[in-house]
Amino acid sequence: MMSAPEMDVNNCKKNLYLIWVFVGIILCCSLFPGCYADANQPQTQSKKQMHPNAIQSSSVVFPLGGDVFPRGYYYTAMIIGNPPKAYFLDVDSGSDLTWVQCDAPCKNCQKAPHPPYKPNNNLVPCKDPACAAVFWPKPTPCKGDTRCEYEVTYADQGSSNGMLVRDVFGLKLTNGTTIASNLVFGCGFNQQVPKTHPPPFVDGVLGLGYGKSSIIQQLSDMRLTRKVLGHCLSGKGGGYLFFGDDLLPSGITWESFSSNTLENHYVVGQVDLLPLGGRGGANGLTVIFDSGSSYTYLNSQAYEATLKMINKDLEGKGFKLSPDDQTLPVCWKGPVDFRSPLDAKKYFKPLLFRFRKTKNKLDMPPEAYLITTPKLNVCLGILNGTEVELGDRNIVGDISMQNKMVIYDIEKNKIGWVNADCSKFLKS
Repeated sequence: MMSAPEMDVNNCKKNLYLIWVFVGIILCCSLFPGCYADANQPQTQSKKQMHPNAIQSSSVVFPLGGDVFPRGYYYTAMIIGNPPKAYFLDVDSGSDLTWVQCDAPCKNCQKAPHPPYKPNNNLVPCKDPACAAVFWPKPTPCKGDTRCEYEVTYADQGSSNGMLVRDVFGLKLTNGTTIASNLVFGCGFNQQVPKTHPPPFVDGVLGLGYGKSSIIQQLSDMRLTRKVLGHCLSGKGGGYLFFGDDLLPSGITWESFSSNTLENHYVVGQVDLLPLGGRGGANGLTVIFDSGSSYTYLNSQAYEATLKMINKDLEGKGFKLSPDDQTLPVCWKGPVDFRSPLDAKKYFKPLLFRFRKTKNKLDMPPEAYLITTPKLNVCLGILNGTEVELGDRNIVGDISMQNKMVIYDIEKNKIGWVNADCSKFLKS
């Protein structure tokens, strides 16, 4: 998970909060008759009886809020607990464990839209297999009946630690079935956010990785949905997230990802970053697809090569660096005012990730690697990962996945993408 560089979101928070409280209430009431009806029930409850194999083929679709800039993250509302309450979670395909801020007491809670989650005699003991799943493939560090504590550290040096709990998640499947599933997640009572980044306006993180502790893995183990998930991030803000594979469109480009990493990332090797129809850029990269990262990050050598390529192409077009604009590390003052990344299409070439083994391409028009700022400048949304302690890791972040449906097929170790209008909510 990556956090966005410091940005001003004060003007957005009030309206955003009211909108999503309303969404949460609607979701809550649609999932639970009476809105606060008893959720202490079997793992699944159906409006109609269905064969388990039929349920397995269904999907769950969630609306998304947020954007790359100025908010710096995409999030969804998840309905958790008894009585059921909505929590806003940052959607993060770069981590496994889902967690919400915990009233335990919370030693270092960040400002969030909802009160912390209150555990109610639902702590997961160390001997529970769910505890071992969090630490897999490493051995569980605790023993006996003590509570299972976790600690997760993100690539931007942010972290959360707390204890595992098990509680009801309300989910409405596209086949008309409503389920209330007991899932394991983290109750975080100590969160750390880098000083250079403001706390995200969320209650926690929704881990979308393929590790044993992830929500998609738990739902698959219960035979409620297949181990397939995806997201569609709109360049206009918002979008949708889905679990399951019964709503996938045609025309998807598929690429195999490696499942040999201990960090359970969606990793693809031997990738070149090039200008469309040209040469230059960065070659032979290994990239991670990470929806928890606002921007795309390259190792120092690849970053410098890409920046050199872009600067060379801007020669003679009336651009100059704008060091007084600190929105991102590299910003340009152009020959015109830039009010939208779409305004940059006339001046910046499309880029693409080319996958050597399959010859597949992930296209990146200017709006997939540029943002515009209140100073009416244009800034590069590809950052130097080495400078933020990512080492040689290269990350394809939200900015480069906008306006595409991106699918993670964990069962087949494939990642796919297809151009889509992500502002239109996916329906069955």
